[in-house]
Amino acid sequence: MNNFLLTLSSAVEHKTFGFNPDFLEANVINIALLLSGLIYILKNFLGLTLVNRQEKVLLAIQEAEERLEQANERLDESEKQLAQTQIVIMQIKKEAELTAQKVRDSILEQGKIDIAKLTAAGKNSIANAEQQIKKQIQKQITTLAIHRVTLELKSQMNHNMQIAIIDSNIEKLGAKL
Repeated sequence: MNNFLLTLSSAVEHKTFGFNPDFLEANVINIALLLSGLIYILKNFLGLTLVNRQEKVLLAIQEAEERLEQANERLDESEKQLAQTQIVIMQIKKEAELTAQKVRDSILEQGKIDIAKLTAAGKNSIANAEQQIKKQIQKQITTLAIHRVTLELKSQMNHNMQIAIIDSNIEKLGAKL
């Protein structure tokens, strides 16, 4: 090592730097041994480090694959649940449409029944009103007829006629007894 430093220092002093072909003087064997020892030691150290690193990377890849697999399973389950939910939604829509149709038909049927009842009630009201009007007209005609007969009787009736009617009625009463 000293020779190497001397050679290096002399090269620096003479400002020349080059290859020394003398292996013994240049300590090439020492450098080669040192270099091979370093490679052997570093090979084991770096090898272990790289193996540890590789194991960590493989472990991380395996964990990522497991998480991916779990995520895919959850995705499959979610898709199944979505499909089931869509089926349930479609069933609910169909039931809602059927219920709406039944309600609509029921309302229309009830409306027809109500219209028929109102029509019948209207006809009854009209018939009752016609009967009342007929009765009022008959009553008024009867009243007018009695009033006219009364006026005619008053105008035609004299004292002798009244006595004759009274006598006739008395005779009829006497015959019945």
